[in-house]
Amino acid sequence: MTSNRAALFDIDGTLADTNHLHVVSWWEALRQHGHRVPMHDIHRAIGLPGEDFLAHLLDDDRDGGDDELLSAAHDTLYATYFDRLPALDSAADLLRTLAAAGWNVVLVTSAKDRELDALRRAVDADDALTDTVTSEDVEQGKPAPDPLLHALDLAGAPPERAVFVGDTVWDMKAAVRAGVIGIGLLCGGIPRADLEEAGAAAAYRDPAHLLADLADSPFSTVASE
Repeated sequence: MTSNRAALFDIDGTLADTNHLHVVSWWEALRQHGHRVPMHDIHRAIGLPGEDFLAHLLDDDRDGGDDELLSAAHDTLYATYFDRLPALDSAADLLRTLAAAGWNVVLVTSAKDRELDALRRAVDADDALTDTVTSEDVEQGKPAPDPLLHALDLAGAPPERAVFVGDTVWDMKAAVRAGVIGIGLLCGGIPRADLEEAGAAAAYRDPAHLLADLADSPFSTVASE
């Protein structure tokens, strides 16, 4: 008897077109607290958990006591978009197609609970989901493998029978470290070359492109039996 197959998905920038909303929210939160950080640098750091995100962007000798205030400011600003977060084209169809084919679909995200609720409403495919994993469920978030390994446990699948779809280099590095096939999506704004250098086995424009090419994608290399 074979083990389950796991289709693991990031959300921000992968299933929902939200990366640039995060960039603007973080830029304003940082500006309010006296930090001038280029939006390009913020964009490149999207996908890291909050503490790692700030450590990546700010000087090592910064006052870490401001981290909670910065995160709270970002959360407040980003929450103003909750009622209109845009799902990417065919995101729900992709999840439902994989679930119908017998994959256990698990969301793996750094989003906090309220953000995750808003994102799930936007994608509107809860019927296709087996479970979700957030950074609060593990000791270390992406690019550490912990979130993916926890998702594999929930899905009852070994790494060799799993595929992880994400849009950042942190996603692809986490996939490599977890021994999972990584697929990069370009809709998050990160160049193909960067995703492939970080370990992506393939890259597609967006969920619609991946869905159209599903039969020839890395998903097809994981047999159903």
